[in-house]
Amino acid sequence: MTRDFTSVGVIGLGTMGAGIVEVFARNGIDVVAVDANEAGVAHGREILAGSTGRALRREKITQEQHDALHARVRFTSDLADLAGCQLVVEAVPEQLELKKQILGRLDDIVASDAVLATNTSSLPVTEIAVATRDPKRVVGMHFFNPAPVQQFVEVIRTVITADDVFEDVKALAERIGKKPVIVGDKAGFIANALLFGYLNHAVAMYESRYATREDLDAAMRFGCGYPMGPLQLLDLIGLDTAYEILDTMYKQGRDRLHAPSPIIKQMVSAGLLGRKSGRGFYTYAAPGSPEVVPDAQTPSGGVPAGVDLREVRSVGVVGSGTMATGIVEVFAKAGYAVTFVARSDAKVADVVTALGRSCARAVERGRMEQADADALLGRVAGATGREALADVDLVVEAVAEDLAVKQDLFRDLDRICKPGAILATTTSSLPIIDCAKVTARPQDVIGMHFFNPAQVMKLVEVVHTISTAPDVVATVQDLCAKTGKVAVTCGDRSGFIVNALLFPYLNDAVKMLEANYASADDIDTAMKTGCGLPMGPFELLDVVGLDVSLAIERELYLEFRERGYAPAPLLEHLVTAGYLGRKTGRGFRTYA
Repeated sequence: MTRDFTSVGVIGLGTMGAGIVEVFARNGIDVVAVDANEAGVAHGREILAGSTGRALRREKITQEQHDALHARVRFTSDLADLAGCQLVVEAVPEQLELKKQILGRLDDIVASDAVLATNTSSLPVTEIAVATRDPKRVVGMHFFNPAPVQQFVEVIRTVITADDVFEDVKALAERIGKKPVIVGDKAGFIANALLFGYLNHAVAMYESRYATREDLDAAMRFGCGYPMGPLQLLDLIGLDTAYEILDTMYKQGRDRLHAPSPIIKQMVSAGLLGRKSGRGFYTYAAPGSPEVVPDAQTPSGGVPAGVDLREVRSVGVVGSGTMATGIVEVFAKAGYAVTFVARSDAKVADVVTALGRSCARAVERGRMEQADADALLGRVAGATGREALADVDLVVEAVAEDLAVKQDLFRDLDRICKPGAILATTTSSLPIIDCAKVTARPQDVIGMHFFNPAQVMKLVEVVHTISTAPDVVATVQDLCAKTGKVAVTCGDRSGFIVNALLFPYLNDAVKMLEANYASADDIDTAMKTGCGLPMGPFELLDVVGLDVSLAIERELYLEFRERGYAPAPLLEHLVTAGYLGRKTGRGFRTYA
């Protein structure tokens, strides 16, 4: 017989527990809210009042709904008050023994047909379940923070869970407006198993001083459209929680990519837990405050002492493809005289036509005045010979992603361009030092990795080699700001920031699909609704192109020699079969 679930208990009234209380009460279910002591109860009551008060002020609920919601909640510090509940969800700290102890105590309190659920994000649900006399009635119900806002819920079914328990909990998740995804009892489930490898990698980059915290976060926000950068997100989650999740996943799977970066444990030991303690990777105005305040690591934003910027008045672009055309538009729109070089007069005409169409669309949509569009086009000159670049102050190449082709170009630019001109490559994967070494001016060579489409995407990765001069780095950073771009700076290694963080995560998703743990649809749903990402991993892979993705993953594997970065066999098989994503009509999905 299907359970009605008119009365639900929630144990643990921190941010997550109080959020779960609100979710049930908002949907007409009576809730018994329990914490260990009166202080915990008061804290939970305060969180609920704050959340519902904000909703009332923003007119998301009426006063009547607000009052009815609170009337459905009974706060207590006595577990015995859960006796009449048909479902009890525990949301206590991520400690296995504590969770086992609580569920074991519930055996003697709730009815024999009541369902027991754990909100664990990483601990084995089966091990928690066997601490009870009837493990068949135990299920995982993993809400995401903040529970009242996030639609996604992972429903974890163990090998012991009874069919009726699983079906009833899934139906309840749908009834309260959530999107349940059903998964097996594996460390991290879907979302955390994919998310925390990425977060841990970002911490390793920060720890090795490959990039600053600000640049790491800006790279993923502006390069991938993520709602938060990785270190910002870790501060929100709590570094203690993150450490427990990573440690648990590592112990279960022995995947080195889940072994917590040492700095996480050091910060936890020092009490630097993130927002809740007022300091983590960033410093906050007060414990619990979202307001970031300057500290010793906050960049000054100015030109480094003793460094003089080089003058950039004119820019050259080599190439005529989509990326090159976008880069020409970026510089011309910012007021720079731009000379671009294409292989033929027809290619030159194609670039001019594309620029004209782009400007016409901008004028039509009210984003640009016709006079500004005419001035932009007037600042652009095309040529078929590289000698036209002799007097420019900066050259950006956007030719084929082939090292031999780029090296030939840089040898020629070294011969043609005036002394002091900056030579930049927009490569996304090749070693920049290999382009620099074929010139007599390696100090003037730098990476400017624009993202496609260049005229739309805000991010530019400024990549310096061990030879790049400090004034070249500072000049390019300044130039990016003048063109309206967000510059992030890093060293010359495969993947730079964005691809090095993004593609191992995408590869992990393919491995998860390959293992038949979850479907592509469920994995995409988990990452979009659970983590707020703009696209799920398989949607993104099909857009990028599976062949392009495979090439990047092979480069990362060769660079880092990390076993976990080896491309998933399924990805290789799809590419071999010619299933490359949207551009061929079939990838992980089939397109019309």
